[in-house]
Amino acid sequence: MYKKLIGMAAAAATLAVVLAGCGSSSTSTTTSNTSTAATGGLIGVAMPTQSSTRWISDGESIKAALEKDGYTVDLQYAEDDIPTQVSQLEAMLTKGAKALIIAAIDGTQLTDVLQKAADNKVPVIAYDRLIRNSANVDYYASFDNFKVGVLQATSLLVGMGVYANENSTTPDGPKAKGPWNIELFAGSPDDNNATFFFNGAMSVLQPLIDKKILVVKSGQTKFDQVAILRWDGAVAQKRMEDLLVGTYAKGAKVNGILSPYDGLSRGIIAALSDGGYTAANWPTITGQDAEVLSIKAMIAGQQYSTIFKDTRELAKVAVTMSEDLLNGKTPQTNDTTTYNNGVKVVPAMLLTPYIVNKDNYQKILVDSGYIKASDLK
Repeated sequence: MYKKLIGMAAAAATLAVVLAGCGSSSTSTTTSNTSTAATGGLIGVAMPTQSSTRWISDGESIKAALEKDGYTVDLQYAEDDIPTQVSQLEAMLTKGAKALIIAAIDGTQLTDVLQKAADNKVPVIAYDRLIRNSANVDYYASFDNFKVGVLQATSLLVGMGVYANENSTTPDGPKAKGPWNIELFAGSPDDNNATFFFNGAMSVLQPLIDKKILVVKSGQTKFDQVAILRWDGAVAQKRMEDLLVGTYAKGAKVNGILSPYDGLSRGIIAALSDGGYTAANWPTITGQDAEVLSIKAMIAGQQYSTIFKDTRELAKVAVTMSEDLLNGKTPQTNDTTTYNNGVKVVPAMLLTPYIVNKDNYQKILVDSGYIKASDLK
């Protein structure tokens, strides 16, 4: 797997498309290319926020690739403010955007502006987050998000010692008998991906909860009980603090925490540190997005794993999709059945996610060029 990743990174360097490596406010950030050399027309790229390094990287990767191919790019960040993102998209259409690539803040709130896009024959690509309740979404570029949840749950069980390794599908590790206390966190309820992550994870964890190998001591096992709006790390920290003060106040310890995103994991880590947890009783904590701060936490032994989604490859897919559409070609997809947005099934290209932990981050992240070794010092 590692060789494949490194090979992919090396091959990407020789392609014509060159790619560069979720907290809220009401301000927006705009980055546009003003080069008079651009010949392909204007493409609007709407990203949700700059509070996550992941979205900064995604936006800049898409922008660099499109500009290299001769397009003008209007790249905007809405800082998790829905009206701002809607206004940004309307402005892109007013400027004459030929296509839109959208990572939605709330995938249910763009129906009207997408109708305007359709009226102007502007194709729309949903980027990583499915846009819902609209027929005017042409394609979806993302990862296998149910698998992301499966991998998160699997790595949680490996870290706890319930599974012997990442290939296990039944308890066979040194701590397979249990019982072990776990707590569950989920992503933002307005992000379609969050339910895929949670359902994927629960497909692995629920049978072990039913067998009492795993115990959710708080009793909070439903998505709406554990979801964190806007993927806010401070909200996750407060919820973890409340769990420690309430559920675990009489000496019980939490052994594992399912966290779907690195930013939430860091908030959870802060709560555990403040709550008196040390290396001697530190729980296994998962994550997602391979953010530098969380890789540092992994190296320090605070976060066990993260899920790596190579957004360089995802950016390349979105760029190719948009260029194909503008050139009268049919974009490549590999899933035409799964992603029903409430109005239509959106054809999708899904990429593969990977588990990253302390043992393999060097090969997967550093050797592939996704993270610089100097950034981890």
